Amino acid sequence: MPLGWRRRRKASHDGKKHPGNSDMELVIPNHFQCPISLDLMKDPVTLSSGITYDRESIETWLEAGNFTCPVTKQMLKNFDRIPNHALTKMIQDWCVEKEKYGVQRIPTPRIPVAPVEVSEILFGVTESARRLDQYRCLELVQKIQKWGAESERNRRCIVANGAAAVLAAAFDTFANESIERNATVLEDILSALNWMFPVDTEAQKSLGSRASLGCLVWFLSCRDLSPKENSLSVLKELLACDQQLVEKVSSIEGVNEILIELVRKQICPTVTKASIMVIFYLLSSSSSASEKIKLTFVKMGLVSLMLEILVDSEKSIGERALGVFDGICCCKEGREEAQSNALTIPVLVKKILRLSDLATKYSISAILKLCKYGSRHEAERVLLVEALQVGAFQKLLLVIQVGCGDETKEKATELMKLLNPYRVAGFECIETTDFKNLKRSF
Repeated sequence: MPLGWRRRRKASHDGKKHPGNSDMELVIPNHFQCPISLDLMKDPVTLSSGITYDRESIETWLEAGNFTCPVTKQMLKNFDRIPNHALTKMIQDWCVEKEKYGVQRIPTPRIPVAPVEVSEILFGVTESARRLDQYRCLELVQKIQKWGAESERNRRCIVANGAAAVLAAAFDTFANESIERNATVLEDILSALNWMFPVDTEAQKSLGSRASLGCLVWFLSCRDLSPKENSLSVLKELLACDQQLVEKVSSIEGVNEILIELVRKQICPTVTKASIMVIFYLLSSSSSASEKIKLTFVKMGLVSLMLEILVDSEKSIGERALGVFDGICCCKEGREEAQSNALTIPVLVKKILRLSDLATKYSISAILKLCKYGSRHEAERVLLVEALQVGAFQKLLLVIQVGCGDETKEKATELMKLLNPYRVAGFECIETTDFKNLKRSF
């Protein structure tokens, strides 16, 4: 007996009633449904038990470590999935017949890529890179991209066969030879690598070479948007996995200026977010070059740039910008620059409990650094009074009450202790004109 699938027709756009537009129940024939998902099969395949399933459902079942047929419970003789072309054609015909009910015809399934095919292509990539044959390598990389675009299963198969390490090695080889001459193949390899992260140690080593990193930075200066996005994505992933690369990246000529310019221009949200994240990882490093990196960014105007972005930014960008701002406040020069900017305290206080728990943590941490670890006691006093004026104490009370993580609560409590003497002394109610005079005196 066929099972029912309730499907309500949408009213026609012209507002008129047409025959067949009433609510109705569309019945899918039982043999068109996958026994696992009970949905209409898009790519029916038959197991050795003789039962047909939708490919995606049965592969999920088998990948979970099951060795039996879900329906018969029999142990499978093999794991071959034979495409049921006859049933596919019947389902497609049924979809066309029911098109007037809003059913879309399922596309003819593509045959999934086999591991042996992937291995052959990857061997070809290795050989063409060894011979520096960029045209042959480009052809093979594009085939990998085509396979990956067809299905998620293909992507998993490609990654499982070590594609990331092979492509990363080829990227390093061509970048070493000449970035300008091999720009096209390098760009395509980069595009393919983007959906393979996180990559293994071998691939990280190839992408972390001086030649590869130099190529990634070179792409950041390109006019086209796609290479910029791909390069930033790879840089972000590499720095997140290996902080030891920070010194290598920061030593590349012009990289800091390029990143600042990408953030300032705000070409597109993706580029802006990724650029800010790369800067965040550069600032978060504990390497010997850490202080030098922070000082360089301070001199380039990173403090004021982050504040400008924070004035009116969406959640994801604001969260990242606060992380960068908190990082730059770890150095003396960064704190002094932030203390002298009139936007600093109002913006940081405004972002508390406004974007996310992480943004709140960064905001409180930055204020605490400015008011506790500054080099000028008078300036710290002014900042604490200003924080009171813009409602910091009340917000910190809420942070402790609603809970934003133990670390955030600790920092909020510490900051409240700094604010409390000024609050008790009545600075919270100081006249605006008097406060401006107090600030001007320092």
